[in-house]
Amino acid sequence: MRLARQPTRAVLGAQFLALGGALAAAVALAPTASWEPGLLAALAGCAVAGDLAASRTGAAKLKVSGSFLALVLAMVLLGGPPAAAIGTLCILVGWLRHREAPHYLRQNLVVYAWFPLAAGAPFHAAVAGGSISRSDPVFYVLVFATFILALALNFTLAAGYQSWLERSPLSAKARAALVPLLPSELFSALFVVLISFVYTKVGMAAIALLVVVLAGFQHLLHELLRSQEREGELRVRTHELEARTNQLASLQLGMISALLHTLDARDRMTARHSAAVARYAREIARAAGLSEPDQELVHTAGLLHDIGKFIFPDHILKADSPLQDDDWSIVRRHPYQGAKIVSQVEGYGPVAEIVVAHHERIDGTGYPRGLAGDRIPALSRILSIADVYDVMTARDSYRTPIGPTTAIEELRRVAGRQLDPEFVEVFVGLLQARDVRYRHGEDADFDAELQLERRVLAYAEG
Repeated sequence: MRLARQPTRAVLGAQFLALGGALAAAVALAPTASWEPGLLAALAGCAVAGDLAASRTGAAKLKVSGSFLALVLAMVLLGGPPAAAIGTLCILVGWLRHREAPHYLRQNLVVYAWFPLAAGAPFHAAVAGGSISRSDPVFYVLVFATFILALALNFTLAAGYQSWLERSPLSAKARAALVPLLPSELFSALFVVLISFVYTKVGMAAIALLVVVLAGFQHLLHELLRSQEREGELRVRTHELEARTNQLASLQLGMISALLHTLDARDRMTARHSAAVARYAREIARAAGLSEPDQELVHTAGLLHDIGKFIFPDHILKADSPLQDDDWSIVRRHPYQGAKIVSQVEGYGPVAEIVVAHHERIDGTGYPRGLAGDRIPALSRILSIADVYDVMTARDSYRTPIGPTTAIEELRRVAGRQLDPEFVEVFVGLLQARDVRYRHGEDADFDAELQLERRVLAYAEG
């Protein structure tokens, strides 16, 4: 067995040299960065809190911290130097609690000073060079790419030093610490993109809420990793894994719920409309004789079908006049964007397939893929009917509401062209059997329909 190395004078000199280089780079780039006090303070607070809650993975001996998410947000919203300043602050405050060896403190300062600068600089160079604004979709593609680059740099610098000390290959560290976290990190990258977008549209309130949720999510991920690494005591380990899985499911679904409620703050009908569509869709599926799993599936898809509206700017989301052609091109992307978000939750792939097709039409003129007839999933066809009916009859809709009787006539008029005629008649039968006032969607409650605790248990068992 090889003995672990001890830091040498050469290593000490390299660490100080690297810190000096980071300081020089930060000073040189500082004038090009944004130092907005409110955002800087909020992200610094989130980063420090995440770092104080950090722990180490058992086998790899690497620190896992929720501060990373706040640092990436600082890189893209403020710039490399402010992010490096926040990273340095995190390490210094964290050292007061963890009291790591001086050489680890120096190396952590190197890592958290350099990776924000190295990842933030190309991001802002690309944005400035391409004259890219925050309203451009490519901006958020760059945010995602910056997260991945920052993750790679952070891991390489931190794990590389640990591997050198332990005389172990870096690839072993990657297998033990990075690979198990990749799915969750990709999910986190998507949420960093969403947080950036929400901050641009809503401001500090939304970013504060979502960063706190994401920090908790990241914390539970590394707790799950620690549980997986524990050997022996099978009964205790199994119990812990079940608990962590439930917590992770709760956070994943809770974050999606938070996103929908944040969207509802911009468009007051979103949460209620989603609950009503979910309720109607389940009843249509039940009356059509579909299985209980299919009923649950279409209900879940109804709750999440409009989450892709996050991409809508306010002038579309709150439109009170006809949309232009460019606006419609954005509108037609929201089923795909919604499905993309939903598919990041493990086990929700079938839900995403329903969401992406809920604006397809029987005659093939729908979007985003122009599917026709039976090529449209049956549950998507059900969801379309529930969606159209609630939009027509709800008082908070973007159009003048009509009565249930008139809505039934309209459903039948577009049956066979826009909507599935068989499922339309199933729904009409439900409405008429209950004197057409059947469970009107205006009393629908999103949180009640969500039934988060039951969904978490189903997620964990499935």
